[in-house]
Amino acid sequence: MTPRRSRRALVRPHVVTGGRAHPTRNVFDLVTLVTATGDLPRTGLSPEKVRIVELCLGGALSVVEISGHLSLPVGLTKVLLSDLVDSGHLAARAAAPAAQQSKARLLQEVLDGLRARL
Repeated sequence: MTPRRSRRALVRPHVVTGGRAHPTRNVFDLVTLVTATGDLPRTGLSPEKVRIVELCLGGALSVVEISGHLSLPVGLTKVLLSDLVDSGHLAARAAAPAAQQSKARLLQEVLDGLRARL
């Protein structure tokens, strides 16, 4: 076991969230996309929250991707994300529904087919 992983195991999840088990907002599912809103000061943020903001500066990530990068349970990640959305560090948006993705893909295939004929 690496030293970093052993330190992580010593911190209980409820300590990371300040004892809270539920997010302040219920807008997150596994594929909700999260992006950093800008360069707000990160002073006063926990190390986990700073890491989330840094991850999201590179572009939109889903809740499950962030959870995986942090090696934290999804429920705990949702609590941290809701705090960061409340503080203005992050913005969240629902992923496109499967039906819209299928329509967009179909339209793209039609466009590609038309371009190939011209």
